[in-house]
Amino acid sequence: MFALTHPLVLASQSPRRRQILEMLGFDFTVQAADTDETPPLGMEAERVPEFLALKKALEISRLRPEALVLGSDTLVELDGEILGKPVDAADAVAMLSRLHGRTHRVFTGVALARGGERLGSSTGRSEVTFASWNLSDLEAYVQGGEPMDKAGAYAVQGRGAFLVEKIDGCFFNVMGLPIQKTLHLLAPSRAT
Repeated sequence: MFALTHPLVLASQSPRRRQILEMLGFDFTVQAADTDETPPLGMEAERVPEFLALKKALEISRLRPEALVLGSDTLVELDGEILGKPVDAADAVAMLSRLHGRTHRVFTGVALARGGERLGSSTGRSEVTFASWNLSDLEAYVQGGEPMDKAGAYAVQGRGAFLVEKIDGCFFNVMGLPIQKTLHLLAPSRAT
């Protein structure tokens, strides 16, 4: 559907990001960046995903200078605190307990690079409101294993959908790749 002037490389192992790009009809390869994801001290949560997405895109674009490299990073923020991937099941339950019945923000940064140069970057923002659930429901969800490699300890596109009461903003941003922001980055690189 979308033809690009250069090969496209996704600098992420995320199956969700692959799924979104495939759904849109892009032809691409995957080469994950092995990037330190520690943000600079004092950086606002909203700026972190774009910073990390660009860091990943630049790293891979230096290895693949002929390609367009798309980097992405997602974080969940509640009351100014970044909720990353849980370290264990107890941490996942604690995160979900904090989120249930409340609204949090999901930021996904996307960046495009080629030949070690930044072509553009952007951040998607969505607000997600969780329904209220019993602790036993949250524990049962965590026992299934799905939350363990997800920011905020849930997968909106998976069984974790039961947690979500509503989303204000892009659903795909919560899933890991804001479609409109990504398409706008790639638009100048499309073949005509």
